[in-house]
Amino acid sequence: MYARLKSALVAGMLLGLGTTVTANAADLPLKARPMPAVSLYNWTGCYLGANVGGGWTRLDTQRISDATGAAAPANYGRENDSGFIGGGQVGCDFQTGNLVFGFGGSFDFGNIKGRHALTDFPTFSEANNLKEIYTATGRIGYLWAPQFLGYLKGGAAYIKNRNQVFAPGGGLFESASFYQPGITAGIGAEWMFAPNWSVFAEYDYMWFHDDNAQSFTLPDGGAGEVIGSQQRVQTVLVGVNYKLHWDGPVVAKY
Repeated sequence: MYARLKSALVAGMLLGLGTTVTANAADLPLKARPMPAVSLYNWTGCYLGANVGGGWTRLDTQRISDATGAAAPANYGRENDSGFIGGGQVGCDFQTGNLVFGFGGSFDFGNIKGRHALTDFPTFSEANNLKEIYTATGRIGYLWAPQFLGYLKGGAAYIKNRNQVFAPGGGLFESASFYQPGITAGIGAEWMFAPNWSVFAEYDYMWFHDDNAQSFTLPDGGAGEVIGSQQRVQTVLVGVNYKLHWDGPVVAKY
């Protein structure tokens, strides 16, 4: 009798426990919602960096007048130059989904220079040296992967030239240093290899048209000719950026 009573008591306890577990399990969700994937690569923020590369320039010049205005216009010909450049860049980006919008500025220095004979006066020669390049641009890019950005850019450009005209025999005839404003467009790709670091490669094309022309100065300080120019500049740059993020990681949607 005691054994049967003990068995019935144990069976009742197990039945009650099973009912409680089943009821609690029924209250649980069938499947927990997955946690959203978080990307370590956030493009929203500002950056600064350095670059190095090469530059190519095509310069067409023509005489507008001399100091008295008596000289007729003349074709001074075309010069094609190339050289190394280097500098830095700063900017800020804003990421929304797979799109990145940004703005920035760059500054590069070098000696892109050459020399050619004047077309209408072949015994004279002209030398140009492109020394400085500045840009202020906006860009729009697409994230093909959380850390890989392809982008287009465009905006304003500014350059400094040092131009000299030499007389027959090689003596300096006149010279001028001047800045020119223009426009630029480019394409590039950027790879964020660590949360705060990225590398990039970029190609840019720039247009400059000197509507006002430049007044050259003779070696003795007197007024020389007024010379106009049209210039095209191409650059290929590689560089590195350090990024200062405004917020934390972003939810990945790739």
